[in-house]
Amino acid sequence: MPVAKKIKVGITGGIGSGKSVFSAAIKEKGFPVILADDIAKEILANDQFVKELIIKEFGKEAFPGNKLDTKYLADKVFPSPGNVEIINSIIHPPTIEKIKSLMKSELLKQNIVFVEAALIYESGLEDLFDIIVLITADDEIKKKRKIVQGMSESDFMMRLQNQIKDEEKAKLADFIFINNTEKKDLYKKADLFLKLIL
Repeated sequence: MPVAKKIKVGITGGIGSGKSVFSAAIKEKGFPVILADDIAKEILANDQFVKELIIKEFGKEAFPGNKLDTKYLADKVFPSPGNVEIINSIIHPPTIEKIKSLMKSELLKQNIVFVEAALIYESGLEDLFDIIVLITADDEIKKKRKIVQGMSESDFMMRLQNQIKDEEKAKLADFIFINNTEKKDLYKKADLFLKLIL
């Protein structure tokens, strides 16, 4: 009897694109979805070595009372591409190792695993995956979504500028889903995607 192929799927997209909605739709169908952002936050909060490196680069104000001040760090990092590179060089290596470990353990139990990560291409992670799905939307729609969630326009623009443009990612992705309409439409696209790959 042939051994079923193990499939690793990366879900990516720029800020406000809807990749988390797409991931939620996949998860609701019972598939494991590893969230790179949650892993990075956990490492930032709990990894002493990472804390020390961040304090060295950005000052002890980053961890007042030994707790991460996300606003202080964001204000320091996002206006400066150089600082974005520095923080990524600190956080990405342990995050990538944790993702690899979690994917390995999930694939012992089943044949497919999903990873949601905003910076797959920015971090050079594309080789980790068999399939990469790009969720995209018009920039104005992305901006409106983030403003509704409480982000300022200037914060949105700073984050957007630190990500590779969707047009570039689209040349590299295996599947592209445009998410300019309602949540239910993206859920339908997630359903279609699962049917195609399964």
